[in-house]
Amino acid sequence: MTTAVTVPLATVRDLVYLLAIAGFILALKGLGSPRFARRGNQLGAAAALLAVAMTFTLPTLRHSGKNLVLALIAMVLGAIVAVPVARMVKMTAMPQLVAIFNGVGGGAAALISIIELLHLHSMGQKPAVYVTAEVLLGVLIGSVSFSGSAIAFVKLQELITGRPITYPGQQVINALVGVAIGALLIVALVTGNIAFVFVILGLALVLGLIFVLPIGGADVPVLISLLNSFTGLAVAASGFVLDNNLLIVAGTLVGASGIILTRLMSSAMGRSLPNILFSAFGAVITATGGEAGDASRSVRTGNAEDVGVLLAYARKVVIIPGYGLAAAQAQHTVRELADALMAKGVDVSYAIHPVAGRMPGHMNVLLAEANVPYDELEEMDEANAEMSTTDVALVVGANDTVNPAAHTTPGSPIYGMPIINADEAQNIIFLKRSMRPGFAGIDNELLYNSKTTMLFGDAKDTLQKLVAAVADA
Repeated sequence: MTTAVTVPLATVRDLVYLLAIAGFILALKGLGSPRFARRGNQLGAAAALLAVAMTFTLPTLRHSGKNLVLALIAMVLGAIVAVPVARMVKMTAMPQLVAIFNGVGGGAAALISIIELLHLHSMGQKPAVYVTAEVLLGVLIGSVSFSGSAIAFVKLQELITGRPITYPGQQVINALVGVAIGALLIVALVTGNIAFVFVILGLALVLGLIFVLPIGGADVPVLISLLNSFTGLAVAASGFVLDNNLLIVAGTLVGASGIILTRLMSSAMGRSLPNILFSAFGAVITATGGEAGDASRSVRTGNAEDVGVLLAYARKVVIIPGYGLAAAQAQHTVRELADALMAKGVDVSYAIHPVAGRMPGHMNVLLAEANVPYDELEEMDEANAEMSTTDVALVVGANDTVNPAAHTTPGSPIYGMPIINADEAQNIIFLKRSMRPGFAGIDNELLYNSKTTMLFGDAKDTLQKLVAAVADA
């Protein structure tokens, strides 16, 4: 006679959580490569769905009809808002969407920590010091992420200027707020008075605002990555408060990957993270030209027909995309142009700068939407190694990421930033709406290069004309 072995539900839940954690790790691995990014995203979503499903087996939900109903209502409302927003968002608004979603995650983590603390106090329990510390960290980091992400959204949506917003005594005020939060953290830990938690919550929200306001639009991709890391750490802190290993590991993964990405992006800009966060990049225009470029200098302009012939008879063409490509919704048209050129035997590739666009990987996502094959995408170093043998560098909506001032002009806001060396190509075709500078607020010397031909106008319209010109060449 055999005896059935009963496995406790808690054990099954932990095993499923472990499986979900493995799924998250493999998803991150997949997201590290454009070729496997879609599969990694799908795996991460499946792991999250599995984890959420197992969370409904927790006693607080299984034995409480009220909690179960509230959880289901919250999920339905979230899906009603998030699904259509995510499906209808334009690629130009994707950074804003990421910022908002990230901020909501940080705010949720802060609220969870506070609610759990209130729950413990309502039961007459005095939380241990380490529990209070976990709550305080969750509140502090989550609130900074929430308000900071809100300001990042407002900047990206151009509801306020994308320029750094500074004011007299700014550094002193920031320091005072930071010192006040530090002092209150100590007092809250010593006294255990729950009122201090709400004061810290308010000051943390203020800190997020004054932390992000001085950061210029060109640095927003790095800022989004950093705030994403903050949200992960806040989630990990709430996991400690709830004694939930899944939240701890998932939050730590997001926090660690966000910090690594932030560091890589800082290196790609040739600047340290403190310099990005505290230098108010973009506050000073160090070159001439302003909105309309340097009026004392002329540029060479061309037409789509002549450029189409040049492209059609080139041996190698490198397309360098930037935010202007996303703004014009021209990713599908640039793919059509590349296909037309390859049909004529031209070697075509895309040079992707790490911080092109408004968020990490913006250009990769944009081109993936147009089904551009992954093997046609080249990272900056790989593209630069081939630029001197390139017949035509086609710059579509990029500006600061190809500006030679990064190499030649000490004192420039972008000096020292690695760029795509489009100036080394035999011919440079620059698609721009106007001579207006990029986010750094400085003229681009490449526009005045003798090898450069300007094609002014909407990028999508210009690319459509180039497609037709290549076909007729």
